Formats: sequence, structure tokens, C-alpha cells
Amino acid sequence: MNLWENVMLAISSLLANKMRALLTMLGIIIGIGSVIGILTVGDSLQGSISANIQTLGAKNITIALQEKEKTTNATAGPPGFVNALRGESSGASDKDLMTDLMLNNLKATFPQDIVGLSITENVGSGQARDGKNYANLNLIGVNADFRQANDLTILRGHFLSKDETDSFKKIAVVSEKLVTNLFGKRDPLGATMDIVVNNVSEKYTIVGVYEYVASSFNPTTSSEKDLSTNVYIPLTAARHRTGSVGYQNITVIAGPNTDSTSFAGTIESFFNIYYAANPDFQVRAYSLESLAETINTIMGTLTIAISLIAAISLLVGGIGVMNIMLVSITERTREIGTRKALGATNGSIRIQFIVESVIICLIGGAIGILLGIGLGMIGAYFLGYPAVASFANIALAVGFSMAIGMFFGYYPANKAAKLDPIEALRYE
Repeated sequence: MNLWENVMLAISSLLANKMRALLTMLGIIIGIGSVIGILTVGDSLQGSISANIQTLGAKNITIALQEKEKTTNATAGPPGFVNALRGESSGASDKDLMTDLMLNNLKATFPQDIVGLSITENVGSGQARDGKNYANLNLIGVNADFRQANDLTILRGHFLSKDETDSFKKIAVVSEKLVTNLFGKRDPLGATMDIVVNNVSEKYTIVGVYEYVASSFNPTTSSEKDLSTNVYIPLTAARHRTGSVGYQNITVIAGPNTDSTSFAGTIESFFNIYYAANPDFQVRAYSLESLAETINTIMGTLTIAISLIAAISLLVGGIGVMNIMLVSITERTREIGTRKALGATNGSIRIQFIVESVIICLIGGAIGILLGIGLGMIGAYFLGYPAVASFANIALAVGFSMAIGMFFGYYPANKAAKLDPIEALRYE
């Protein structure tokens, strides 16, 4: 018989014993479904994390001042990187901070690699008020490059220009959420609001409104009314209020053709010239691109590890397939004897039962793939990430199903091929 005849024979055999065939496939269905579901959720999570890092600026490099003792005891970058993102103080004195001269020299030394420098100054948390209405906020001083580094979308008005960020003007760019809470449907541009931070009240005029984007790196359980969003004011005005004279954290916007990971090391070497004689502090640079690669590697390894654990059920399913094939051969011993008496070779008998085993696993695998995609989408939905069903994972599952069918079907098929035709015909 040719391959197509073997396939049709296998399908007719399965249809003749539907319940037994379904129970045989159950282990394959559960195993493939579990693996595909886990891989779908894992891919969705990786995609969401990568997208969030892209919104932060994958080409960005964070420069952070760190105590030398801390970096010696924990040489890994992520803890310092997290502190830099949070803007945590390292307790450095004015003489330890990065200066404008250092930053100007950095830009002058690497003009082709640096698109801009984003500088922030955290004033504090507080409230904006307009009559009885209020909105919670974080007051942050920024320079003009901040918008590009953080990919802010301006909905109305404009972002702070270089001239404005270098001035002491009491102007602000606010989020759409703050506008809703504070002004309702009123036009916010040109409106004045009282901002109270650290018990100090100042009036600021709104010149721009940006689109608020929630980040999975900074989740919040606050209601819309109590949501705290960032209000951006000129850097010079913010630094005048805080009394800062230097910088602890700077974000470098790397050029499109610059390898941000290697350039981060170059920046560290540049600042080591200034901090070589400093006994307490040094500058570390962290690339968001390298962080994304590290996270994706960890997530990929974790997903594969969990998938391998789930794949144990495939072993159980394969043993079930082998068991049912042995039963099927026993039931069809006289049929095998008749075929061999009519001239069927050992090879054709062997192929017949291997094809039947592969068909069982392929059908079970197809059902498992559909089940896995469904479970993966449900899991991704509840986790809040867009579901991604990878074609590569599906192709891998199909190939794995065929491999299981061939591996666990070979022994029963080989046993059937070696039956003595005379003994097989006499079998009751």
C-alpha cells in the first residue's frame, strides 16, 4: 500500500474505536496544550516587556552616581540600574555630583554618538488645586531633551523649549488625567493652577498637555481621581527650588547607529577620569537595550524550563500510544497474517502501524494546539498582555507530535512486522 492508503486505513481504524482513540490522545492533547499555552503566555509577556522598554527608549543610557563600596560588593548592574530609574539619592555631597562641565565635555567628545542628554530634577509629590478641585502629582524639573528620551506625545500646546527650560518661568506641562480631574472640560492652555509641594505653594501656567501612558514597570491601584501623574516644569526653576548644584542621574540619548551597550562602557571610562581620585563614588552607565536583552533571556529560559516540565505529560501520552498500538496489533493479528500471506513485506506492515501511530499523535497534537492557544490567550488576557501565538511554537508542536508517534509507534509496528504469518493466521 502507498502512504495515502495507509493514512486512510489508520483514520478508519480510529473511527471504528472513537472513545479508545480519544482516550489514547488525551495525554498528547494535555501535553501539547500545556506547552503551547505556556509558550504563548511567555511570548506575550516578553513582547509586552520589550514594548515597555521601547517606550522608555531602548537606545537610552542611564548614567548614575554610585558608591564604590556598593558596586564592589554587588557587581551586577540591575540593582544600581533600578535605583537610577527610581532616582534614589546616594547620599553624595555637592563635590561628588556630576557637573555641567563634565556633561558638556561628554557631548563634545562624542558628538556622533550622543543625540541629547535628558536631565531631571525631582522636586517632590503634592497636589494641584483649582478651587475645590484637586489632582495628585509629582513635580519634576526637566530639560528640552526629556521629551525625546521618554517619547512623550503632546496632545495640546507644546513641550518646554530649551529657552524655557533654562528660565525661571512658572510654566508647566501636565497630563490629560490631571486636566480631567482639575479642569473637567475647560480649556487648560493658559490656565493657572496652584501647586503645593512640601508645604510650598506656587502658581504655574499650563503650556502643554501630554498623553498619559500607564507602564507595567510602575503599576498603580489608584482610582482615576486619586491617580498621581507627572507635572513637568523648567529644569532651572526646579533646581533653584531644590538648591541642587550637580547631577546624580542623567539619561543619554544614543544615536541611531550607536551600539548603546558598548557605548555605555565607553561613557563609564570617560567619567572614570573625573572620579579616579574620588574615594567614595564612581559613575556607572546602564543601557536599556542590554536590560531588555537580559530580561528576554531570563524570561525565555524560564518559559522553556516550565514548558519542559509540562512536556512530561507527553511522555505519559507516548506510553499510552504505545500501549494502545500493542492492543491494536493483538486484536488484528489475523489481519496481519492474512496480509503477509498475500505477499505484504515486513516493511509495509511496519509502515502501516507507524503511520497509524503518527496519525493518532498528529490529531491529538492538533487538538492540543487549539487548546493551548485558547488557554494562552485567556492567560495573557488576565495578565493584561496582548496574546501572541507563535507560528514557530506551533510548527515545533506538530513536529514533536510526529516524533512521538514515530518513536512510540516503532516498537509495536516492528513487533507486528515480525509476526509469523502461519502463527498469525491461527491466532484466535
